[in-house]
Amino acid sequence: MGYAQLVIGPAGSGKSTYCSSLYQHCETLGRSIHIVNLDPAAENFDYPVAMDIRELISLDDVMEELGLGPNGGLIYCMEHLEDNLDDWLNEELDNYLDDDYLVFDCPVLRNFVEHLKRKNFNVCAVYLLDSQFITDVTKYVSGCMASLSAMVQLEVPHINILSKMDLVTNKRDVENYLDPEPHHLLSELNERMAPWFKKLNKSLIELVDEYSMVSFIPLDLRKESSIQYVLAQIDNCIQYGEDADVKIRDFDPDGDGDNE
Repeated sequence: MGYAQLVIGPAGSGKSTYCSSLYQHCETLGRSIHIVNLDPAAENFDYPVAMDIRELISLDDVMEELGLGPNGGLIYCMEHLEDNLDDWLNEELDNYLDDDYLVFDCPVLRNFVEHLKRKNFNVCAVYLLDSQFITDVTKYVSGCMASLSAMVQLEVPHINILSKMDLVTNKRDVENYLDPEPHHLLSELNERMAPWFKKLNKSLIELVDEYSMVSFIPLDLRKESSIQYVLAQIDNCIQYGEDADVKIRDFDPDGDGDNE
């Protein structure tokens, strides 16, 4: 059984920075993970890339050969990946053992998730949202809807992360939305919106409350403890390490010796 993180989120939410920090953290711990790039427009990495979509297709090549712009080129690249997913991914995954841990930095395709499941991978979606975006209730609800959309479409265990907490000047503004009360959200939303939106506001807050899984974990990449906490939550979702042998510290059963 393999293990996989699918790192997703809006452009500029810090996905590649997250992957880099996670790799460095695991390297410090002596833990092996493999980072996979599924962004055909990526340029440089400060960590080893185990699998790279640019070996199959790259945005620069598509734009040059087909005369497409950046948006059209990205769409073409994703369609090409989807058409060749089985052959390319099967060949790449053959290089890894059953218990390897892969982190995909990606715009995710639905078929891609299904393919990993068929290859016996435990998969967790890691949705990143820039914490600087969550400054008021309207943006918070917008972020919840985007996260909920990804959660419903992918149908895999899901962790939501507020990235770039190290750049937030007033952390209290963000902390108020980590575990908010629904009636406080509704009251605040009604104050900020026109009166004719009250029924819509009520429906949105009820939806957020009904899917109580939509909660966010703050991530400060300056703190190893913060990275470790996020990683532990993800590992728990995909049951990583549950089949590992239990390590028992050496001890003196008679109690008359010193442990070293």
